[in-house]
Amino acid sequence: MLWIDTDMGFDDIVAIMMVAASPRRIAGVSLVFGNAPLEQVRRNAAGAAKLLDWRFPVFAGATTAILGGIETPAHVLGPTGIPTRGKALPDAPPAAPSGALSALVSWLEGLEAPGEILALGPLTNIAILALARPDLIPNIACITWMGGGATRGNHTASAEFNAYADPEAVAIVLANALPLRVVDLDLCRQVLVSPDDLAPLEGLTSPRAKILADLLGAYIDIALTRGRPAMALYDPTAAAAVIDPDAFAFEPVHVTMELAGTHTRGRTIVDQRPHVVPNADWGMRADARRVRELALGALMKAARP
Repeated sequence: MLWIDTDMGFDDIVAIMMVAASPRRIAGVSLVFGNAPLEQVRRNAAGAAKLLDWRFPVFAGATTAILGGIETPAHVLGPTGIPTRGKALPDAPPAAPSGALSALVSWLEGLEAPGEILALGPLTNIAILALARPDLIPNIACITWMGGGATRGNHTASAEFNAYADPEAVAIVLANALPLRVVDLDLCRQVLVSPDDLAPLEGLTSPRAKILADLLGAYIDIALTRGRPAMALYDPTAAAAVIDPDAFAFEPVHVTMELAGTHTRGRTIVDQRPHVVPNADWGMRADARRVRELALGALMKAARP
């Protein structure tokens, strides 16, 4: 059983599509602020569910970081958190009710064996769970998180966005010894999607295909407008680590979250020295071809009438 925690940008949607196309069963989805404020994330989730006929339950969670405040990458993704070339997700009422914490607790309490969580945004909902119900931590087999960066950041020079948006949440997850597996910026940057990958999707004529091709094209445009020939597949790489773990190499490391640095707040400090006690598994290598095939295959499957 798999629970997905997400801030519902386009790459989050592709990641969920990948899981939905796999044998893995999605028990539920919780929403968190991140790519956009939570109300917009709820609208994105409702539009994606309508477009893709999702049937799993969705619950709204944290509206702000643990210490308050909202950080979004609106300067990159725009006000909706999903850039477009003109098309958009269909309008749908944001039906996701509040209660992500209660839903997560109910799911974990009902499991016969520990379950997995795929976290695709700031870790605020997971940190709240750890603080509210530490007794349920043994019911979590693994949290695969797309976040952090061992080298350079993206939201700042030092910090990856999901970490920077709520570094205290990351620190809480680490302090409570949750079983964390990290798919960071460097790993995701091994898996690239280019304009050539868009052509098969653009060749389909269904209304759903036209929307997905538009959104994928706009996602690739993020890189093109910055002088790069291809865009990293961030959240889809984390999804691939869940559904095809043999395509990855992880190593045990000790992660520290920088909370105070003037220029380094939100940075994940990754210590690989042999004497340290590991507190996370860190993604080192990915089979880029396999990950791209999973992501693009899920898009093509969803786009066909």
